[in-house]
Amino acid sequence: MRDVTGRPLARDAMAYVLAGGRGSRLKELTDNRAKPAVYFGGVSRIVDFALSNAINSGIRRIGVATQYKAHSLIRHMQRAWNFMRPERNESFDILPASQRISELHWYEGTADAVFQNIDIIESYAPRYMVILAGDHIYKMDYELMLQQHVNSGADVTIGCLVVPKKDATGFGVMAVDKSNVITAFVEKPADPPTIPGDPAHALASMGIYVFETKFLFEQLRRDAEDPTSTRDFGGDIIPYIVKHGKAVAHRFTDSCIRAAEEIEEYWRDVGTLDAYFEANLDLTDTVPKLNMYDRDWPIWTDQIVAAPAKFVHDEDGRRGQAISSLISQDCIVSGALAKRSLLFTGVKMGSWSSVDEAVILPYCNIGRGARLSRVILDTGVRIPEGLVVGEDPVLDAQRFRRTESGVCLINKAMIKRLEG
Repeated sequence: MRDVTGRPLARDAMAYVLAGGRGSRLKELTDNRAKPAVYFGGVSRIVDFALSNAINSGIRRIGVATQYKAHSLIRHMQRAWNFMRPERNESFDILPASQRISELHWYEGTADAVFQNIDIIESYAPRYMVILAGDHIYKMDYELMLQQHVNSGADVTIGCLVVPKKDATGFGVMAVDKSNVITAFVEKPADPPTIPGDPAHALASMGIYVFETKFLFEQLRRDAEDPTSTRDFGGDIIPYIVKHGKAVAHRFTDSCIRAAEEIEEYWRDVGTLDAYFEANLDLTDTVPKLNMYDRDWPIWTDQIVAAPAKFVHDEDGRRGQAISSLISQDCIVSGALAKRSLLFTGVKMGSWSSVDEAVILPYCNIGRGARLSRVILDTGVRIPEGLVVGEDPVLDAQRFRRTESGVCLINKAMIKRLEG
């Protein structure tokens, strides 16, 4: 569907990305950065997925609300997303919690993060608002969701996933009728409502909402006057509209982007260390569940100017090689082995070292003879020569952050303690 001028609806929309969350379940990975700023996939940050979806969908006005430890996120967006041009009727606004409404108020919730910037949004006069979470991994065409929103006459359209009922307890869950009109919206229910005709599955919110801008502002202003509100979309705004207006569910299957070889609709909340680890390793499969090589739907990010990756030495036991791995720019694999791993920018591996199922964030240095398996190394970690991780669960748990599935997170502070 197009508007009366013949333009796609996305051209009259603004994407507003909520990127202020800490992501505390990622433990030390978010000690110094917000969850959307966490590295992912060898070259990207988590926030790049929502932003790339918006650009690829045709949306040319974007705002990003930041709050928790936002410096690395803001720096990344300034470097990677500064190509928007006002003369082309494009805009990209970074909106920290700057206490613009009151000197006492930071963003109190997801809805408040939009409410506090109403004047900035109004200056662009978008007809539609696409509210996005900035901390999920997926590819989606928001134009298709906008079309459903307009065609259905909804007050709000909510992006949703079909999930097994037993997995829905951690989400906002929708009860719907046969026309996908939402009849109830409950946060993290113990007994989730199921899909009509499918008692084994439920509809879980993706944290994606489409509104007409005027209607959204009316709801935000109403909510701001309610002293009992928590200023949250899922907790306050959406349940009110479900009760007093028309809310419609949009299924991810109707707008997900899949390259020819992708066999499933890929969406991941990488909010735990295990989920983050597995989603990164998904990319190392021969036919990955998420295709980062899809030129028709690229994931835009900061393009660092750096030397190509290099592999050196060719002796038995000391051969620079990588198997089923992603190796980024400025990496040097010197007589070492990387197997089913991701080496982000600037990683150096010393001779006789090896990594197996490893997510190595930028500018780490792995000493000679070290053996690492099922690890996440935070940025800038220097692994001592001969260190072994992943072979002694008890010792690993004493020295590092070890998950129930045996993934070890290692940061610089842990190595400093180890070295005394």
